[in-house]
Amino acid sequence: MSTTDFTRQTHHEFLTASSQALVDANLQLSLANVGDTLAKRNREAWETFPQSAPLRELARQIKDATLADLAGHLETLEASVRERGGEVHYAGDGDDACRIVTDILRSRGAKRVVKSKSMTTEEIHLNDALEAAGIEPIETDLGEYIVQLSKQRPSHLVAPALHLRMPEIHQLLSTDAGETLPNTPEDLCAYARTRLRDAFATADAGITGANFAVAETGTIVLISNEGNARLTVTMPKLHIAILGIEKVIPKLADLPIFLKVLARAATGQKLSIYTTLANGPRKPDELEGPDEFHVVLLDNGRTRILEGPLRESLFCIRCGACLNVCPIYRNIGGHAYGGTYSGPIGAVLTPLYDGLTNNRHLPHASSLCGACQAACPVKIAIPEMLIQLRDQLHKEPGEMHWAEAQAYGLWARSMRSPRLYRFLTWLATRTVGRVLPSGWLKKLPGPLHGWTKNRDFPAPARERFRDWWSREGME
Repeated sequence: MSTTDFTRQTHHEFLTASSQALVDANLQLSLANVGDTLAKRNREAWETFPQSAPLRELARQIKDATLADLAGHLETLEASVRERGGEVHYAGDGDDACRIVTDILRSRGAKRVVKSKSMTTEEIHLNDALEAAGIEPIETDLGEYIVQLSKQRPSHLVAPALHLRMPEIHQLLSTDAGETLPNTPEDLCAYARTRLRDAFATADAGITGANFAVAETGTIVLISNEGNARLTVTMPKLHIAILGIEKVIPKLADLPIFLKVLARAATGQKLSIYTTLANGPRKPDELEGPDEFHVVLLDNGRTRILEGPLRESLFCIRCGACLNVCPIYRNIGGHAYGGTYSGPIGAVLTPLYDGLTNNRHLPHASSLCGACQAACPVKIAIPEMLIQLRDQLHKEPGEMHWAEAQAYGLWARSMRSPRLYRFLTWLATRTVGRVLPSGWLKKLPGPLHGWTKNRDFPAPARERFRDWWSREGME
């Protein structure tokens, strides 16, 4: 039995974690609402937006063209940020990024930082690095703050505490307050607002991610619905933005296109409540803003992905739409996937970032129904990429059980030989097909039992279509 706490630790135990998730009553209640809330809003947002198809295609084209000259756009971004008085740092991997951030904070004597929701900082485990350096990180997005109090990991890209129920949230916030809070959403939000206002006022630095970075102006774009990103940027004297290198877009004129598709895909809104444009440190005539402005550009495997056949995965703008419509995610939630990113796009990104062998079950965690691609604001061909990963996995020696390899080998040979195919289908219909009146195989033997562990397998028909056609034609 696994001793891993899947809600708190990253892992490579997808099968065990998903099995636990399927019997977790509280989690199943939380996931039951995803289809009627986030997925429904996303679907309605596209249906009521006549320009959605051409705008999504345009966003996709901009992403594609940007990645084709990513190095050039990053150089432009760096020059623009420096021109406005900011500093730019390049991080090869997560450790590199954490070292850069902690070095900056230590050199300024920072002891407490406020953070705005950032999956990139989750990806590099920045909070652990900060705490190890004696610096207190405080998440300021309400969902992230709740997750931080629970010492768990986010389970959704835009709804990090989606896996928690109201009683659990009430208990967490009451413990944080040192008293039993009124058990209403309004009162719990009011407590969090008061608590976090104090954190903003006393923090030595603010750390954010970035939804986009505009190369021509050096602008870091932050989108939120709670206003915490804006306070994280404007109140502390030091601001550090950490973003993956694929977040760059060439021009400010490109931004409205992404704002329109991101909000609709993420929450079904026409536009998110707050869009913050951070343009470097505060100028002498400005009333608010940081005295120092740092941008950390994270590679962490993205350059390698850019050069490979799955570069389209870098189109992702982290809206979470593919999670909301995925039948797998809606049954097992986000923690079962093991890495920072979950759902269909996580099943692509995690093997690319963390290694395919370590995450060999993730490409199979999909029904390939295509709902993820239909919901994606930039139309990423996620099913096709999952098939490519499966193909890569099956070519690795030792990754497939010998019985499964033999079965696939026999199937491949029969597809190339009509005579062998006719014999095998004749044999199957006259043996298995005629001894199972139910038409279903309840349990496959030996190593093939996994196919029937959670579902029945359709048995061969009692008669081949070829035979039926010949008989009906003769009559």
